[in-house]
Amino acid sequence: MNKFFKVTLFSALYTLLKMVAGFIIGKIVAVNTGPTGIATLGQLQGIVNILNGIVTAPVGSGVVRYTAVNRDEGLESCAPWWRASIRVSLCIYIFLLITILVCSKQIAQYFFGSEYYKWLIVFASVILPLSIINTFLASILNGLQKYKKYIFLGMLSVSLSTLMIVVFVLKFSLWGGLIATCMNTSLAGILLLLFCRKEIWFRWGHFFGTAHNENLKGILNFSLMAFVTAISTPVALLFVRNILIRDTGWQEAGEWQAVWKISEVYLSVMTMALSTYFLPRLASLKTSYKIKKEVNSLSVYIVIVTLCMSAIVYLLRDIIITILFTSDFKNARDLFFYQLIGDILKISGFLYAYPMIAQGRVKTFIISEIIFAVSFVCLVDVFVKYHGVQGANLGYMFNYCAYFIFAFIFTNYFNVKIDHKFNG
Repeated sequence: MNKFFKVTLFSALYTLLKMVAGFIIGKIVAVNTGPTGIATLGQLQGIVNILNGIVTAPVGSGVVRYTAVNRDEGLESCAPWWRASIRVSLCIYIFLLITILVCSKQIAQYFFGSEYYKWLIVFASVILPLSIINTFLASILNGLQKYKKYIFLGMLSVSLSTLMIVVFVLKFSLWGGLIATCMNTSLAGILLLLFCRKEIWFRWGHFFGTAHNENLKGILNFSLMAFVTAISTPVALLFVRNILIRDTGWQEAGEWQAVWKISEVYLSVMTMALSTYFLPRLASLKTSYKIKKEVNSLSVYIVIVTLCMSAIVYLLRDIIITILFTSDFKNARDLFFYQLIGDILKISGFLYAYPMIAQGRVKTFIISEIIFAVSFVCLVDVFVKYHGVQGANLGYMFNYCAYFIFAFIFTNYFNVKIDHKFNG
C-alpha cells in the first residue's frame, strides 16, 4: 500500500509538471503566434497524437503486462514478447508511413486547409520509430516495476521537450513550434535510449530475433484493446460536443468542455498511478481470486483519494475557472457537481476494469468499451433535451455508474468463474 501512495505522489508531481509545461507552451505560442498559431499547433498535435497512438499500440500495455508476468522467470522469458511487440509495431509503422507518403497532400488540405503543411506530416511520420522506442522502453521499465526511474525519465523528457518547444518558438515563431511538436516524443525516445542502454535487460538479442505465434497473438490482442481505447472515447466526445452545440449552443458547449478538461487534469493523477503501479501488479498475480482480493483491498483507498480531490476541485472551482479560463466561463461553476460524482464513479470503474487488461480478456474489454461509449452518447442525447447543458453531466454520471456496476460484478464474480471453468 505504501508503494502505491508513493507512486501516486510521484504521478501527481509528474502531472503537475505536465500541467505547468502545457501552460508555459500555451502562453509562449499565444504571445508569439496569436490565435491562428494556437489553432494550427493544436491541429498538428492532434495528428501527431493519432500517429503515435497507432504505431505505439503494440509496445504499450501488452509489453507492460507480459514483462510483469514473466519477470520473475528471467529476462529470457520476457524477450520473446518484446521481440513480438517490436515486430508488430514496425509492420504497422511501414504501412502507415507508405499511407502518409501517398496521402500527405490530402491530409494537409483537410486538417490545415493548405497543402503547404504536407512536409510536416511526412516529417512527423518519418521520425515515429523514436516514439516507438520511447513507449517500448517506458513499458519495460513499468513492467519491471522500476517506478521511480519510469516517472523520473518521464518528468525529464517533459522538461526538455518543453524547453525545446519554447526555444524553437522564440527563435523561429510558428514554424519552430510546429517542428518542435513533431519532435516531442522523439526527443523522449532518445532520452530513454541514452538512460537505458546500460541496463542489464538492454540487449539487442532481447529485442530482435525469433517471436512465436503465441507471442504475436498476445501482442496483437493488446494492440487491439489499445486501438479501441484510443478511438472510443474521443469519438464519443465528438458526438457529445455536437449534441451540445446543436441543442444548447457554442457558449454552453464551451463551458462544459472547460469542466471536462479540469476533470481530465486532476483525474490524470489517479489514472497514471493506476497504469504505473496497478497494471503490472495485477499482471504479476497468477489467479483471478488473488486479483479480486488485490482490487478490493485497494478500492477503498482509491475512492477516498479521488473523493478528496473531487471535493477540493468543487470547493475551489471559482478560483480554478478564474486562473485557467476567463470571466466568459463563470457559468461553468454550476456544472461541476454531477461531473465530479461521475469522476469518482469513473475511477472506481477503471479500478475494477483493470483485471480485463491485466489478464487479456480481449473480447469482454472491447465489447464493454464500445457499449459504454455508445451509451454515454445516447444518455447525453436524452438528458440534454430535458436538462440543457447539465444533461451532459447527468448522462456522464449515470453512464459511469453503470460502468462501475458492470466492472465490479465482472471482477468479483464472472472473472473468478472464468478461471474456475478453465483451470478448476
